Amino acid sequence: MPYIVSVGTAVPDHTLQQEEAREFARELFRDAFQDITRYLPIFDHASIRTRRLARPREWFEEDRSFAERNDAYTETACRLGEEAVKQCLERAGVHPGEVDHLFFVSTSGLATPSIDARMIHRLGFSRHVKRTPIWGLGCAGGASGLARAYEYTLAFPESRVILLAVELCSLTFRRGDHTKSNLVATSLFADGAAAVLIIGNEAPFPAGLSGRPRVLDTMSTTWPNSLDVMGWEVEDDGLKVLFSRDIPSIVRREVPAAVEGFLTRSGLDLNRVGRVIAHPGGMKVLTAYQEALSLPEEAFRHSRSILGEYGNMSSVTVLFVLERELQEEHQAGSYGLVTALGPGFSSEMMLLQW
Repeated sequence: MPYIVSVGTAVPDHTLQQEEAREFARELFRDAFQDITRYLPIFDHASIRTRRLARPREWFEEDRSFAERNDAYTETACRLGEEAVKQCLERAGVHPGEVDHLFFVSTSGLATPSIDARMIHRLGFSRHVKRTPIWGLGCAGGASGLARAYEYTLAFPESRVILLAVELCSLTFRRGDHTKSNLVATSLFADGAAAVLIIGNEAPFPAGLSGRPRVLDTMSTTWPNSLDVMGWEVEDDGLKVLFSRDIPSIVRREVPAAVEGFLTRSGLDLNRVGRVIAHPGGMKVLTAYQEALSLPEEAFRHSRSILGEYGNMSSVTVLFVLERELQEEHQAGSYGLVTALGPGFSSEMMLLQW
């Protein structure tokens, strides 16, 4: 089966403390809510300490056009994407020219030619490298992109594949949107990039690396009558964020059966899964996962840590959690579950074995 070999990550230079984000929101939303003080505790309950932004906080104090924000997206996505891919390949000792396929995932900006096309000559990929840009998967995109890369290496077992995910959620921020969804987004979202190298089982395994997990199975689920749970509405000045307050309830109601059905296909149950590599959409979602699956806090240790250090970077975040997981030693034969939720409303899961 294909292996996950290495992960590289990158974040912008501008750091935002959560206390600073809360005060920014107090000023921006105070006239939109009768008592803004009632809503500000969501910044504390998010359990986020710091986040990284593509532009300094002061940049967001002025109105920006959709075009201006999207130009910033393209510039920053290329820079962070290059950094993440270089780090990923260097850790594996693989030259960019040896990569056969580049998958690119994002939902927070638009570019044609797509960001993956801009990476080809910038990074020294072969001019014949195949590429697949994927847009619109939101927070599920990291896990879904991993699954699509796995399927490619399963079909072409001699291949090496890079998944690159870049999200610059801060650049979707619209000062004129005074909805509660935008307030919640202001308390959660951040920017970052991550690249993952997946190789087929007939490709030469990089020297000096051991203890890497192989991918055993994946499963996608899209629940009916759930299109309004999460997503964007396209407005004249950009992308308007949509959130349902029911997401933790949906996790508790739907996820246990989905996880059980997925693991049963491999003859497993949750008692055999040592660690859950979950996209930390927010602390309420992580708590709902833990309660719904009856798992200890330790199972989500890296997810909680990444959320606190980096915030919710949409599709990228689960790949940061995966990077932490690869830095640890695992008992041979142990299992891990990658899971993320996104617009649709949908779930993507992946079963790993060390």
